[in-house]
Amino acid sequence: MKPLKRSLRRGLLVAHVSISVSWLGLTVGLLTLGITAFLTEEPATARAATLAMKVFGDWLVVPVALLSLISGLVLALGTPWGLARHRWVWTKFWLTLITTALSVFSLRPGIDEAAARGTVDIDLVVAPSVATATYLFITAISVLKPWGPTRRGRRQRPAARTGEAAAGSGKAVDVRTPRRTA
Repeated sequence: MKPLKRSLRRGLLVAHVSISVSWLGLTVGLLTLGITAFLTEEPATARAATLAMKVFGDWLVVPVALLSLISGLVLALGTPWGLARHRWVWTKFWLTLITTALSVFSLRPGIDEAAARGTVDIDLVVAPSVATATYLFITAISVLKPWGPTRRGRRQRPAARTGEAAAGSGKAVDVRTPRRTA
């Protein structure tokens, strides 16, 4: 894919971060409602919580999950980070893909069933808990960028670094490692 222009990349990055943070907030909201419905002794409170979960599930879960996945994919493919060049990007992609699929095919139908019953079982407490932990992990690796390049990224890096050294960066490159020497 052709690299994104700076202004487009920056705008897309802001959109992606905003959408992803919204997904995290949505999941925390679903977790709060799930815990409320699960623990309350009041049938009216449980019913209200499940109906609120249904509103979130019907209107927000699928669009927010898909927008996060798509915007992240476009950013990965349109920037030097690439999709399969760095382990943290690759991990983020697969976790986002898996959580999107689980949100669409498991969480949303579970919310619909709970709203029809007016009660929540433990599944609608566990699912948002795991999702919240996953999104916090994804956020952490987005900020920290751990683990270095993938095998594909290492193959592409020495050629780029060798050209960089030849261009006068003054740093030698050891082909066996992606890090600069001396």
